Amino acid sequence: MTEKFFIKTFGCQQNVADSERIEQFYRSRGFLPAETLEEADVLILNTCVIRDKAEEKVYGMVRSLTERLGDKTPRIVITGCLIGAAVREPSGKLMKRLMKRLPEAEFLPLEEVGFEHTPVRAKGQMASIVISNGCNNYCAFCIVPFSRGKERSRAFADIVAEVKQAVADGYTEVTLLGQNVNSYGADFLLEKIKEGEEYELPGGQKVQPIMVKHLNRHRIPTLFPYLLEGVALIPGLKKVTFISSNPWDFSDKLIDVMARHKNVDRVLHLPVQSGSDAVLKRMNRWYTRTEYLSLVERIKSRIPDIQLTTDIIVGFPGETRAQFEESVDLVRRVDFAKTFIAWYSPRPGTTATKGLGDDILIEEKQRRFHELDAVAFKGKKSLKMAL
Repeated sequence: MTEKFFIKTFGCQQNVADSERIEQFYRSRGFLPAETLEEADVLILNTCVIRDKAEEKVYGMVRSLTERLGDKTPRIVITGCLIGAAVREPSGKLMKRLMKRLPEAEFLPLEEVGFEHTPVRAKGQMASIVISNGCNNYCAFCIVPFSRGKERSRAFADIVAEVKQAVADGYTEVTLLGQNVNSYGADFLLEKIKEGEEYELPGGQKVQPIMVKHLNRHRIPTLFPYLLEGVALIPGLKKVTFISSNPWDFSDKLIDVMARHKNVDRVLHLPVQSGSDAVLKRMNRWYTRTEYLSLVERIKSRIPDIQLTTDIIVGFPGETRAQFEESVDLVRRVDFAKTFIAWYSPRPGTTATKGLGDDILIEEKQRRFHELDAVAFKGKKSLKMAL
């Protein structure tokens, strides 16, 4: 008898895209998709670890399912960021906790799924295209480098081919996904820098990778402007969106590509996280307030119809009242179309929990949240999330 599987996805849009490949992974092994969880022989939980609550949701769902279905509970397979973080955590505490709380579960690292499986996408007009996985930035508040590992870019030609196939399948919009999407290809170019060679794009165009020192860091060139242009030129593609971008890697070349191609989405998510240089430094964000505002000015100048959205964290360790006011001022200056506000909460495994104390009372974090919320969402739709 053919076994059936059911996938439950937690977390971000990239997790959803990963689940589309996981579905093909199971189909290729002879499984059939179940229409409901109750008829499944195998339940795959594609997990998130961006917050403690996300991990607890997994345990809670398994507990509830076991209580409800008893002996008919399907086999549980855990995949996604929770497994990635457990495998990479040096202390082994997370893996021990997983094995203790989910003793019967099987673990499936995403690396075993790979990109050779064609995503099984839901019907609609938008297709999600993963262009890279992992992150090298190590922002102090973020667990992604520990849950997904170092940034690894997919082959340029493979991405373009996947987009072309999506268009052929009837999709008219694509979203390019990566934890730091606009640093795509930096790993390829870094290898070329070491070898003293140029990088050749699929069409034969040569890219001369040059690493530029900026303050105390080196700015590695990326291939994302070339990839975005290559995708935007594909016939039949009405809209190209990309998330999430880091201001550090947002080049003038990328701005020019966006300006040239009208099918590149005019809603741009550009997370700033804080308006204070001191807080940005503690966060290990590699740009300054002035640089961010200058970038915004250049983007608006070249693309007048752009709408910017952002992320802001309030109550990060050591954030003074004056530093918080700098974030309020920046939000007023930029006039974001939408601002996603979070108050800081420690996430085990991140740099902030190792070297910075959570020294701001929750009541003060909440006050700052609501104060910034009132400024950011005055006359706009309120979109909020907790970090």
